[in-house]
Amino acid sequence: MDLTRLMAERYSVRKYSEKPVEEADLEAVLEAGRLAPTAKNLQPQRVYVIQSPEALAKARALIPSAFNAPVLLLCCGTPEACWVNPFTGHPSDETDVAIVATHMMLKAAQLGLGTCYVCWMDTPKVHRAFGLPAEERIHCLLTLGHPAQDALPSPRHAERRPLAETVARL
Repeated sequence: MDLTRLMAERYSVRKYSEKPVEEADLEAVLEAGRLAPTAKNLQPQRVYVIQSPEALAKARALIPSAFNAPVLLLCCGTPEACWVNPFTGHPSDETDVAIVATHMMLKAAQLGLGTCYVCWMDTPKVHRAFGLPAEERIHCLLTLGHPAQDALPSPRHAERRPLAETVARL
């Protein structure tokens, strides 16, 4: 499928079937994230694959927007391991992780899988519940699985502001 068409047709899936994600597909999604560009190629990301029944139950109890996906990808970054902008002091880990997550979302869509980029969670609680290293910050969660037969894009999915409203030429 053409990349632009894939990007236009991909939507945030909020309802999943019970069909498991094939290990080869999961590995392909994770590999797409590994290939993502990061500032100075420092790769400060850490992706935690949540798929055991126990880990899924724990995550679903803490993250209402997990949507019963069969796989959850908890995407974290380490500020100490990333590039820091010398002009602002801003670490690149959040941006780097967002790029990694985007690569994984697009690969999942290419494979016929659905995802949803989730930030609505109490990250300190999730961090503690999974015993993540103190230096890592949770940036997002990607739900991953086969969309349910009746899964639909949100009503506003196709709404896009004109380029003239979002782009300025200097």
